Amino acid sequence: MGNRNGTSSKDRSVNLDIRNYKLLLNALLIGVITGLLSSIFRLVLARLSTFRTTFQIGQADQLWQDWFWPMLFTFFGIWFSIFLVKKYAPEAAGSGIQEIEGALDGVRAVRWRKVLPIKFFASIFSLSSGLLLGREGPTVQIGANVGKMVEDVFKQSVEEDNPLISTGAASGLASAFNAPFSGIIFVIEEMNGHFKFNFYSLAALMIGAGSADMVVRFLVGSGPILKTTIFTFEDLSGLWLFVVFGLILSFIGIAFNKLLIEALDFFKKIRINPMVIALGIAFVITAVGLYSEDMIYSGYSTIANAYNDSFTLKFLLALFVVRFFLSIMSYGSGVPGGIFTPLITLGVISGMLFGGMAQYFFPDVVQDPAIFGVAGMAGIFASTIRAPLTGLALSVEMTANYELILPLIFTAVTASVCTTMLGNAPIYSILLKRILNKGETAV
Repeated sequence: MGNRNGTSSKDRSVNLDIRNYKLLLNALLIGVITGLLSSIFRLVLARLSTFRTTFQIGQADQLWQDWFWPMLFTFFGIWFSIFLVKKYAPEAAGSGIQEIEGALDGVRAVRWRKVLPIKFFASIFSLSSGLLLGREGPTVQIGANVGKMVEDVFKQSVEEDNPLISTGAASGLASAFNAPFSGIIFVIEEMNGHFKFNFYSLAALMIGAGSADMVVRFLVGSGPILKTTIFTFEDLSGLWLFVVFGLILSFIGIAFNKLLIEALDFFKKIRINPMVIALGIAFVITAVGLYSEDMIYSGYSTIANAYNDSFTLKFLLALFVVRFFLSIMSYGSGVPGGIFTPLITLGVISGMLFGGMAQYFFPDVVQDPAIFGVAGMAGIFASTIRAPLTGLALSVEMTANYELILPLIFTAVTASVCTTMLGNAPIYSILLKRILNKGETAV
């Protein structure tokens, strides 16, 4: 029996099924496009990173002619990135994840025609300059904008806005770390309250993240991003140490979030030409890099060296302090780039520090300090972003240490619960609220 508009319930059901099937096909398309863009993005960054090493940075006794070129390379990357963002797409600054959360709530526009090219190219310049930023923020925002692009190109209904943008975000994180499960969990957990959850929207996330990861593995390479020892964990007598470690990470998370906002406010308030800002940051990055390359860049090589026991405890402490403040400075400058990888690097360093000291005092309990390095990845993610499940999934997928799930749970839940009880809000919620309160269009 039809209704007043002459449309039967059967017709409405058929139309709904067709719309759901289109959603899944669009999710596949979003995943493939995001995976392709992310692959190109990663390959270009790898090539530029190799090119920068030809300057022989890492030797503190070089003549000025030798360190002038890496400084010039860094300065140009930072300045041009700031220029592109400020002039053409201010919302492309920072990680962009808070912009996606705002878009899912309907309070931020997704201008994919401007954001896609600016985010892609500006991020290449900022990430290759030596700043302590990650590729995951750019790929998440790129993926989300691809979702909006697909919606507009195929003239989908406004109801598809949320699942398509969410699918793009999941695809972006999956393709940044070869971690499709983490991409799915990230949208469900971190974007909880923003993501409209139902069976087909969840299926779309899975299709998008899986297809994006498939494309990246085909074009860039398979396997876990971080090559570490695969550990077993059978002795439960040391679990209490992971609780203590999680408690320490909760305070680190509070300090990081607070100082990050202060850095953003500082760079927003100062009335200095962007070229001067870029020059000052380039000087700091180059000077630190001349002392040790492990103190700059996003941190993949630093993590590998830390896991290989290449550092003393004294150097690990210095490395943590320097990278902590340089990560805040890098993001605060307003260039595009994520904070996942710098945070994960800090988590590994703090874990190796804690594990080294724990092994000294409790040699019969701690089998290997590197286990705490893996736990630190999950714990610091939980304490800053307050997404313990995502941190847990990322740590496992990036290192293939599936048998460490139990100690990672203890670390992550302790860090997230303690930081919450101490009043530390999730960093992206803080950033989104900051944008909305101040009417800003950047970070």
